[in-house]
Amino acid sequence: MEDIMLISLTPAFDPVLLDGMLRFQTLAYILAALLFILALAGLSRQKTAQRGNTLGIIGMALALIATVVVAVAQSEVTAAVTVGLMIVAIAIGACIGVWKALRVKMTGMPELVAMLHSFVGAAAVLVGFNSFLMDPGNGTYDNAFHMGEVGLAVFIGAVTLTGSIVAYLKLSAKMSGKPLTLPGRNIINLIMVIVSILLIAWFVNTLGVDAGLLPLVLLTIVSLVLGAHLVLAIGGGDMPVVVSMLNSYSGWAAAMAGFTLGNDLLIITGALVGSSGAYLSWIMCQGMNRSFVSVILGGFGGDSSTPAGGSSGAVSGDYTEVTPEEVAEQLKSAKRVVIAPGYGMAVAQAQYPVADLTRKLIDRGVDVKFAIHPVAGRMPGHMNVLLAEAKVPYDNVYEMDEVNDDFGDVDVVLVVGANDTVNPSAETDPGSPIAGMPVMRVWDAGTVVVSKRSMGNAGYAGVQNPLFFNENTEMLLGDAKDSVDAIIAAL
Repeated sequence: MEDIMLISLTPAFDPVLLDGMLRFQTLAYILAALLFILALAGLSRQKTAQRGNTLGIIGMALALIATVVVAVAQSEVTAAVTVGLMIVAIAIGACIGVWKALRVKMTGMPELVAMLHSFVGAAAVLVGFNSFLMDPGNGTYDNAFHMGEVGLAVFIGAVTLTGSIVAYLKLSAKMSGKPLTLPGRNIINLIMVIVSILLIAWFVNTLGVDAGLLPLVLLTIVSLVLGAHLVLAIGGGDMPVVVSMLNSYSGWAAAMAGFTLGNDLLIITGALVGSSGAYLSWIMCQGMNRSFVSVILGGFGGDSSTPAGGSSGAVSGDYTEVTPEEVAEQLKSAKRVVIAPGYGMAVAQAQYPVADLTRKLIDRGVDVKFAIHPVAGRMPGHMNVLLAEAKVPYDNVYEMDEVNDDFGDVDVVLVVGANDTVNPSAETDPGSPIAGMPVMRVWDAGTVVVSKRSMGNAGYAGVQNPLFFNENTEMLLGDAKDSVDAIIAAL
């Protein structure tokens, strides 16, 4: 009876057909890799971003189809059972993904991205453990290399897992954004890295499951603690760069999982994500005048909660409040207007009335530009996505470096929900937590109108902004969406 059941569960496939499927998989993976590269190229510009997304979707669909086809052909059970299990797994993932996509708001995208990074890290850890249990150490050279791949996959995956969870908790305000500044925290991180390397070396030289399980479990625990501590040590105002860096970590975790599984496409895709995420982090570090190395070491933003001069939040004075009708009159008579959006615009969902206001001003012959700071919002490209969603013309959107020297020729700057990115303390106060960070010099304009919910909100970095008390600054207090709607009505 057992022999009959075994025969009934074993698929009968032609070796020639299987060879053809494997060749198809190789070709599909090459095409998918090319499509992923073209997708990244498309995503580098707003005008081609939609095409880039489409190419990426096609590449992923092609890779998924090829993987499923070969998995069915190589399965040790019947095709029906294999397909059924895959459908169940895909359905569960699709339901969760669609549910989250429908529920999440644009303001919640950064923490969602951080949580998705943690899934990649968890997958790398699980793949590493599974690969080890199926093929433990046996003392051969090839197997030792495989064990090293498993160790690296678990190390990078575990660091990504807990680091991303902490980032999610900070971004969603479920824990304090203040950095955890333990005495000698860099030494602690260095010790954990050295211990991880030694554990991997131990793990590589083990024979069998029983001998290798202990160093692998210890490696996992140390890596989980390291990942959490790296991000706990980072201040909340620097989290946009952290999200980008975690994206890079997740890419390298996927690449290591690809080595463990022997999957070329996963290696290529992980390397693309890892390298592009690291490069983006480097660009953002330049935009915040921070050290790229300090991001990796987890000391990035560590001083953001304890300014040397003690001046964060201490700025006070008289400010000028303005009405939407008065702002409308100023915009009517202006020739050049720059809009500087920030996270407050995303929270208020004000991108749609801001886009409507832009179109009305352009129709009146006003030169309108959007100035985007590299770290505006809570993640890279946050503001660009919001403006594209609201159909703001791409030609009107500029990066900070493209407009920063031109504010002196601008009649009116409308700051919508931005704070840290337009804070002059970065240039004037060496004791400020954001000292040295490049900011948009909106104060050089003729008039600065700041749309802000209230004067009591000091911004994400917890730093008060002296811009609000300048003579040429006017405060438009209230919900940003309501304020812009009122300006449009007055126009």
